[in-house]
Amino acid sequence: MQQQTDLFEAASKYPGGFRYVEEFISRAEERDLIAHLQRLEFKPFEFQGCLGKRRVVSFGWRYDFNGGGLTKTEDMPDFLPPLRERAAGLAGLAPKDLQQVLLTEYQPGAPIGWQKDRSVFGDVVGVSLLSACTFRFRRKAGASWERSSIILAPRSACLLHGPARTEWEHNIPAVTELRYSITFRNFRDGAVAAERSRGRALSKTGSRGRAGRL
Repeated sequence: MQQQTDLFEAASKYPGGFRYVEEFISRAEERDLIAHLQRLEFKPFEFQGCLGKRRVVSFGWRYDFNGGGLTKTEDMPDFLPPLRERAAGLAGLAPKDLQQVLLTEYQPGAPIGWQKDRSVFGDVVGVSLLSACTFRFRRKAGASWERSSIILAPRSACLLHGPARTEWEHNIPAVTELRYSITFRNFRDGAVAAERSRGRALSKTGSRGRAGRL
């Protein structure tokens, strides 16, 4: 069995609810996943009309950041459920609870700006592939910020739960090598219906951001 290094909620260093596991998958599993990912049709991440440098594809559910909210999309392809089962184990959830997966391709120079996942989502489990990245946290503390960071190694997994998920923002500075991530999410109780209703109302206004780059 692949040896794993598991770092639990070290309050002095990482936000509460953050969990990190090195060598979550084997090198052979990583190669197989990358081969599947490279056959998918990725599209630039879009936020209010602006196009990001990273490219994404979603299964199960897709979040439209141009005002459409949640929309149902294609079911997960066959290569993802075995990984979803292990991700669910890390989060203490049933596999079926992880209804949404976001696959992301980071070409060199692609970052993620400071953000929290949308409130419709609950726990977040991410698996890193091919190359490492710096994963940074920050939380407002009066006039300053509390900060923390960790290097996410290839084949590692991390869980955002509790304060790490709801109180802390996170970002990834521009990567220097090609990287992929597979991110599973569940939904908060009642959040899907509320978010879809809100999305329909916003889409009727026809409000869109100006085209640009993120």
